[in-house]
Amino acid sequence: SRGIGNQGTEGSNMPALTPSTTFEHIAREWRCKWSEDNDKASLEAATQLLASVAPDLKKHDGVVSVQRVVCGGCQDFKVIIKVTADKYDGFKEGGHGGEEAFMTKLMAIPGLHTFDTQTYTFEEL
Repeated sequence: SRGIGNQGTEGSNMPALTPSTTFEHIAREWRCKWSEDNDKASLEAATQLLASVAPDLKKHDGVVSVQRVVCGGCQDFKVIIKVTADKYDGFKEGGHGGEEAFMTKLMAIPGLHTFDTQTYTFEEL
């Protein structure tokens, strides 16, 4: 990941993007859009798919949390996997916790569209 490994604020061993933009966690996001069709069947199916993989996803070394974000207005469905920065490379090398299989199953659900993934720092302030 770009920016990882730079030293943060004086005395800090945390990775940093700038001297004051330090972080201890990296998140991997899986996302798509869902449809209102069939009483939101695509959202229900995506939620059930996530529920089926979440327990195993949480067992990966360095995973701190797995969060689901759903927006009823813009019809976003997002999964955010928060990983400690020092364990992220292993998580990435291991396939982001089964990302390819999850996204393949997600793409097969009728009514879901606009699939993407993203990596970013993720900190509580």
